[in-house]
Amino acid sequence: MNPLLSTAALPAFASIRPEHIQPAIEQLLAEADAALALATSEQTPADYDALSACLGVATERLGASWGAVSHLNAVANSPELREAYNAALPAVTEFFTRQGSDEALYAKYKAIAQSPAAAQLNPARKQALKLWLRDFVLSGAELSGVAKERFAAIQERSAELAQKFSEHVLDATDGFAYYATLEELAGVPADAIEAARSAAEAEGKPGYKLTLHFPSYLPVMQYAENRALRERLYTAYVTRASELGDKPEWDNSAIIEELLQLRQEEAALLGFKNFAEASLAAKMASSPAQVLEFLRDLAARARPFAEQDLAELRSFAAAELGLAELQVWDNAYASEKLKEARYAFSDQELRQYFTLPRVLQGLFDIIERLFNVKIVEQAAEVWHESVKFYRLDRGGELVGQFYLDLYARAGKRPGAWMDEVRSRWARPEGQQQTPVAQLVCNFSSPQGDKPALLSHDDVTTLFHEFGHGLHHLLTQVDELGVSGISGVEWDAVELPSQFMENFCWEWEVLQQLTSHVDSGEALPRALFDKMLAAKNFQSGLQTLRQIEFALFDMRLHAEPGTEKAVQAVLDEVRQEVAVIPAPAFNRSQHSFSHIFAGGYSAGYYSYKWAELLSADAWSAFEVEGVFNAATGARYLQNILEVGGSREAMESFKAFRGREPQIDALLRHQGMA
Repeated sequence: MNPLLSTAALPAFASIRPEHIQPAIEQLLAEADAALALATSEQTPADYDALSACLGVATERLGASWGAVSHLNAVANSPELREAYNAALPAVTEFFTRQGSDEALYAKYKAIAQSPAAAQLNPARKQALKLWLRDFVLSGAELSGVAKERFAAIQERSAELAQKFSEHVLDATDGFAYYATLEELAGVPADAIEAARSAAEAEGKPGYKLTLHFPSYLPVMQYAENRALRERLYTAYVTRASELGDKPEWDNSAIIEELLQLRQEEAALLGFKNFAEASLAAKMASSPAQVLEFLRDLAARARPFAEQDLAELRSFAAAELGLAELQVWDNAYASEKLKEARYAFSDQELRQYFTLPRVLQGLFDIIERLFNVKIVEQAAEVWHESVKFYRLDRGGELVGQFYLDLYARAGKRPGAWMDEVRSRWARPEGQQQTPVAQLVCNFSSPQGDKPALLSHDDVTTLFHEFGHGLHHLLTQVDELGVSGISGVEWDAVELPSQFMENFCWEWEVLQQLTSHVDSGEALPRALFDKMLAAKNFQSGLQTLRQIEFALFDMRLHAEPGTEKAVQAVLDEVRQEVAVIPAPAFNRSQHSFSHIFAGGYSAGYYSYKWAELLSADAWSAFEVEGVFNAATGARYLQNILEVGGSREAMESFKAFRGREPQIDALLRHQGMA
């Protein structure tokens, strides 16, 4: 039995092998092709339920199986799996591109929209129908002949290039190792040193293995007294997958150029002036000009604070650390020392209180208390022994389930993300399908007999991804196209994730989240007060850093021809907004997976855009109480449960009673 052809409720992750992929995907594509042919034939009426039963079932099954393959490719990568994935990718891309631009199918949906029955559709179905019609246009359904063929070819090639980009970043990250001596690691926390020793020992090598995975990289940059070691790791990190990296075959330069060129060509075929316009057609923001104005306004507000942050850092580094000329590989180290000096605590001191089991239990308690659910661990087939599986119940009934994969390891894509295994759906066959999510992070794994320790940044990352997860899992919408995060404008999809981060700064919450690794004591009030005082430490610098990424992304995609001037555009953006000059060898764009392999192209601004929404949403809890049941219920009903079944601005106004305002964001970041 091929596990990818199973109709069981959950994927058989532990049983899926590379050799299963080709035969399963070929069969599922054949079934989806037959369903598409039937859906567009005269046998199938232009009726919502008829199309859902005919085509929705087949394409959802194909999507679920391909999603399992894609997920394994991201979290358990191997040469064999990668080869099988890449072999199947063109055919899968071709099918979904062809379905999205099928003129006969588009005509069926237009006929539904124009029929008297359309007025009788419930609000979720009306919104799903509206989004489908929009997406048909954006998928080339109104193109014909050579233009349509070229559009399809662009989709296939773009998918291939994005996958290659991601592979190169993974390979370049996995491919670097430096075996340090104990002397070189002076100042680095003991648990990070032990992890490095264990990593070297596992390979039968002497010394301490340092890598570019964040749990290894960051402690060196923050704490290593050895300046040459910091420079070595920084240089390797910012030249990953570039022409300055170790291996030419991992260089993403040509991929970036071709992807940008293809995106502009795609936009032109659809009648847009540039790719940014095409991208924003499905977002809250109305135009590239509006986004650029938003980013530049925020940059102007943040710049005085950033300049003050940098002046303080340089002064401290010269006077206290003997660093007369601060280099970029000194910034994290000097910043950590300045924070310790100013606020009398360190990130490392905080980490001792954030043991993973305690943080997770505290997070679960918050979710249960605020959203009236129960989280219970379950058994399920998983892709790695460290992965856990849970279910959410309400009143004894299943609401949703999720996988939790928290630790960094070789073969696992860097970063943190939420992805859907399946979505809530009132299936045409009559069953209620409940949602399932995957929540993935890259934290340090436990060392010895002690639990894994998280930094406060790790804790906020975990809460962030759970915000996405709750948006997917707690939906009450039964229409596949608009349940959970589906159909939510991309620049609003970060609202629930960034909203959850706010809990990590509340005293009442941190009492539940903390337990010292040795004593078991909760975080002391005095340490919390120091942490709170330091909350907006260098917030000006951090804000400008995010704006730099977002401005670079928007300009790349809003100005045709930038594929030949990527570095020049980045240099101009840095000249405009950055206060810390980047070294000439910095090639951060070559590992910028969000915009070249992760769906955020002409959309990276959405982090800041949604931060404004989330800060304003959180301000309601600040006024009414963090655990106010009525406020929690209002947020659940107006934001999480409705998913994409109405426009995000409508949902926000239903919760907040007005449109969003920037005041809360500036106040939260100490820039009011």
